[in-house]
Amino acid sequence: MQSDAALMEASLIAVADSGIELRHPLFARWFAAWPERRATFINADASSRRMTDETLEMMLGLAKGEEQWVGPLVDELAFTHRSYGRLPWAEYESWIDLTIVVLGELAGAAWHADAEAAWLRQGERLKVLIQAARIGWDEAMPGHVLGT
Repeated sequence: MQSDAALMEASLIAVADSGIELRHPLFARWFAAWPERRATFINADASSRRMTDETLEMMLGLAKGEEQWVGPLVDELAFTHRSYGRLPWAEYESWIDLTIVVLGELAGAAWHADAEAAWLRQGERLKVLIQAARIGWDEAMPGHVLGT
């Protein structure tokens, strides 16, 4: 049985081999789900690269047991996102879910039940870290959210 990290890496290689940048269909789907969010992206090209890469890196890092850098990065990103106001949890959740869905669509034959399960496990772990970071910042800095 392959590790989550090995399964995830194989699907990432398949997406790279497809020649399609994951960020393009991912952001198209995410903006379709959250059209009001488009206006908050000053430079969508740069943001799409960074958000997609960081999300994939964090999930893969969790699969590799690299919580020592994933946790602090999640904390930092949760704080940074506070400047956009109180973002609904559903936006975070849908971002991670859509990342996995679009990845599966682009991975082609490399996408199978084991690969999907690996990504879903790590996506759920990332969601837990994001929720904890959001709560932590709310407790540490109550009222320090734009628009509150």
